[in-house]
Amino acid sequence: MTLKIHIDEGAAPYEQVRAQIAEQARSGALPVGYRLPTVRGLAESLGLAPNTVAKAYRALETDGVIETRGRNGTFVAAAGSAAEREAALAARAYADRVLRLGLSQEQAAAAVREALRAAYAQ
Repeated sequence: MTLKIHIDEGAAPYEQVRAQIAEQARSGALPVGYRLPTVRGLAESLGLAPNTVAKAYRALETDGVIETRGRNGTFVAAAGSAAEREAALAARAYADRVLRLGLSQEQAAAAVREALRAAYAQ
């Protein structure tokens, strides 16, 4: 696993850690079951505070990219299925909400396209 943190960049260090691990897990560079370094170990190797790495790990776990197995460590999860389940739940909640708001399918889809365009442009 190779991570590069650029303190001068606009993104917070924890976000850089989170994004790089997530991308490496998605691309297969970090295979499912790969054991990640401890929070302290990764923090030391990157020159970051342990809380910064812990925050990134918590976000990755929430996103289903990694899983913590207690004293056994932290591992890359089967992110595809977990991520897809999470996306399906979010999509269902969105669909329910826009239906209650009285939006048409076209209006709801346009809102999603705009949100995705903005999110992926970052």
